[in-house]
Amino acid sequence: MYAKLKALSGRSIGNANIVRFLGSSANVIGAFDLGVSFLAECSTELRRQGRIGNLPRTLVAQAWAEREVGDWVGAMREAEEAVRLAEETGSALWTAAATIMKAKLAGMQGDLQQSEAHAAQAERLVLSTGAMFLLAQLQLARGVTAIGAGRYLEAFEHLRRLFAPADPAFNSRLQFFALADFVEAAVYSDRSQAARSVIDEIERVSAPKPVPWVETMLFYGKALVATDEDAERLFLQGLGPAAKNWPFLRGRLLLAYGVWLRRQRRPADARAPLREARGIFDALGAMPWSDRARVELRAAGETSLRRTERIWEKLTPQELHIAQLAAQGLSNKAIGAKLYLSHKTVGYHLQHIFSKTGITSRSSLGPILSTSP
Repeated sequence: MYAKLKALSGRSIGNANIVRFLGSSANVIGAFDLGVSFLAECSTELRRQGRIGNLPRTLVAQAWAEREVGDWVGAMREAEEAVRLAEETGSALWTAAATIMKAKLAGMQGDLQQSEAHAAQAERLVLSTGAMFLLAQLQLARGVTAIGAGRYLEAFEHLRRLFAPADPAFNSRLQFFALADFVEAAVYSDRSQAARSVIDEIERVSAPKPVPWVETMLFYGKALVATDEDAERLFLQGLGPAAKNWPFLRGRLLLAYGVWLRRQRRPADARAPLREARGIFDALGAMPWSDRARVELRAAGETSLRRTERIWEKLTPQELHIAQLAAQGLSNKAIGAKLYLSHKTVGYHLQHIFSKTGITSRSSLGPILSTSP
């Protein structure tokens, strides 16, 4: 399937419904790089046609793909716009889906209070709509947030619901997406047998050959539960060329490998993977994992400076989007038309952007945005 999607990705499809289906299919098999491309084309086509009611669903799927390929700023931008448009068009379902995305991203960045606020809002919407597949998504968001906070038992309790047939959050189709998180939570809460059972089941249903994304997660899970004789081989297999497609997963593999090496009394060998993991997490803004990598590096005999915040990171995702469009030379009216905002609202946001960044003109936007996604 990947080969067929790849062959289509270089073409301009022109039909928003078809290209959204292709993007969603790519997401399902973990081909998130293709998913981003298809779904970006879909959202562009929907905007051109003025089909605002269809945009939230596409933007949520686009955010999902962007998160996996490492564009967390883009993912939050799409999620925020999806919430705004879904609320305007009266779609509680897609408001909930986009709010879950915001909860997950905030949690992965270490903003626990904001993450839970989004999660609680989404939960109310999910229960009102009865969309239980979104309840499973919510458990995924709460699970990875708890992992980032080091609350592994809590994470395990959230994530195990996807695998319990009697639970309202049970969802066999989303279990693949919970694999890495569930295994990590299980292992670090002394429930390694539960981790092994899930690994065995995912391996069974993905036979004879898992797609690369699932295979990478399986290597990660197997490495975490392996004996010392097998662990290094499994870590290195997981860190093969395919892992570069999913930065956050690769960073977690590198971090776990570095921790394992240090505990094998190989601190000099541990520094390189820990250093690379730190760099990946810093670039993503995954601060809980950045902090963990720094702690492990220090234990391996190397200190690190704290990550320096970039000026554009002071902006909200919507402000950053407006700043990027303004830096490209678009007028307030053109930006408003693109984002379904009034030109006065765009001007209001630009004033906030100037205040936050300390600049006084649109011409100064380019330099401060040079390192933004």
